[in-house]
Amino acid sequence: MTDTIEPVYGERTPLVRSLARGFIGRCPHCGGGRIFGRFLKVRPHCDVCDLELAHHRADDLPPYIVIFIVGHIVGYFLLETETNYDVPLWFQLTFWPLVTLLASLALLQPVKGAVVGLQYALGMHGFATLPVPGTVTGPQGEERPHGPGDGRAVDRAAGFGPA
Repeated sequence: MTDTIEPVYGERTPLVRSLARGFIGRCPHCGGGRIFGRFLKVRPHCDVCDLELAHHRADDLPPYIVIFIVGHIVGYFLLETETNYDVPLWFQLTFWPLVTLLASLALLQPVKGAVVGLQYALGMHGFATLPVPGTVTGPQGEERPHGPGDGRAVDRAAGFGPA
């Protein structure tokens, strides 16, 4: 029997678990909701725990990480193929750019999710406040605004935990 330990609303999920949840496209806080609405478009908030996701700042870090990973892997195999086998030039000029393109597209969304998970775990770019149950809707059912002054701030400082 396996029991999953979900974070309490006042607790931040640990770094490795947040990265893993982001890598598979799930909410770094609860692991239940999805991060992406489209290929690289991050949802405004988690559907399960109402964690505000719209204020993340992944910017250029995911493409840099993908270029670093794919460049080293494809470069290694290209060098091994060139030195150990007699492969025609036409094949290498068509095969390696296609592998590079497909590997880059396959890794871009998971790496961006992991970067959002990293920002959440470190409390960066608006992730300092955690969702509080019961504050999603107002008295008549309308949505209340989320932000720094909405009364959802947690007394704990953002980061890895107590020093």
